[in-house]
Amino acid sequence: MQYVPHMSQPRSTARTTAQRHRVRQELATAAMHLFSTKGYEATTVDEIAAAAGVARRTFFRHFRSKEEAIFPDHDDTLVRVQAVLDSAEQGEHPLDTVCRGITEVLRMYAESPEVSVERYRLTREVPALREHEIASVARYDRLFTRYLLGHFDEAAHRAGDDDPLLAEVAASAVVAAHNHVLRRWLRAGGKGDVEAQLNHAFDVIRETFGTGMGVGRTEPAAKAAPAVRESRAGGVVVAVARTDASPAEVLRAIEKALETDEPPTGA
Repeated sequence: MQYVPHMSQPRSTARTTAQRHRVRQELATAAMHLFSTKGYEATTVDEIAAAAGVARRTFFRHFRSKEEAIFPDHDDTLVRVQAVLDSAEQGEHPLDTVCRGITEVLRMYAESPEVSVERYRLTREVPALREHEIASVARYDRLFTRYLLGHFDEAAHRAGDDDPLLAEVAASAVVAAHNHVLRRWLRAGGKGDVEAQLNHAFDVIRETFGTGMGVGRTEPAAKAAPAVRESRAGGVVVAVARTDASPAEVLRAIEKALETDEPPTGA
C-alpha cells in the first residue's frame, strides 16, 4: 500500500480548528458566568482560565483581554464576511453582496440565542464590554465601506456624482439596520425570525439606495447617457428614462420640455 502523507493534513487541520473553537467557547462561557455572578471588575483572567480548565497562557493565546473573551466569534465571522464579498458574482449589485455579508454576522448571534441575550445584558451593564462591542461592529462598517467604494473610480469623481457618498452612507445604513433588528430581537429574549426581520430592513435600504448608485460607471460625464431624454411631437411630450433615474430627474426633464417653445434638435 502506497503512503500518501498529505492526505491526512485536512483531517488534522479540521481537528485543530475544532479544538480551537471549543476552547474559545469554553472560555467565553466561563467569562460570562463569572461576570454575571462575581461582577466584571472582580473577575480576573486567572479565574476565567481556571473555570474553563486551561492555563493562563492558553487564555492569552485566544484572547487579548478579559472583555474580549465574551466575543469569541467576531474574528471568525469577519473572515466569513470577507469570503462572501470576495466570492460575489460579477452581476450582483454590491449592495446586495453587503447585505449577504452582514447576514453572516446576524447568524453568529442567532446560533445561540440564550448566550446572545445574556451577552447583550452584560454589555448594557459594563461600559468596557459595550465599548469593545462597538469597536467590533466598527470593523464590519469599515469592511463594507471599502467594498462599496471599491466599485467606484475615485479618480473619475466629478461634481454632481454622489456615488462615493452613497456608498459610505449605504454601508453605514446596512450596519445600522442589522444593529436595529438585532437589538429588537435581543430585547425580545431572542424570540422570533430575526433573519426575516433583517431581510425586511434590507428591502427598505435597497429602496432608498439601490437604484441611486450608478455602480461600475466607467464613462466620463461628457459621454455618459443622460438619465432622461425628452422629445416633443404634435403637442405630445415623450420622456424616455433609464431605470435608475430618480423621479425628480424625470420631472425636471418633462418641465424643461414643456417650457421649450421649439422642439429639441432631432425631434
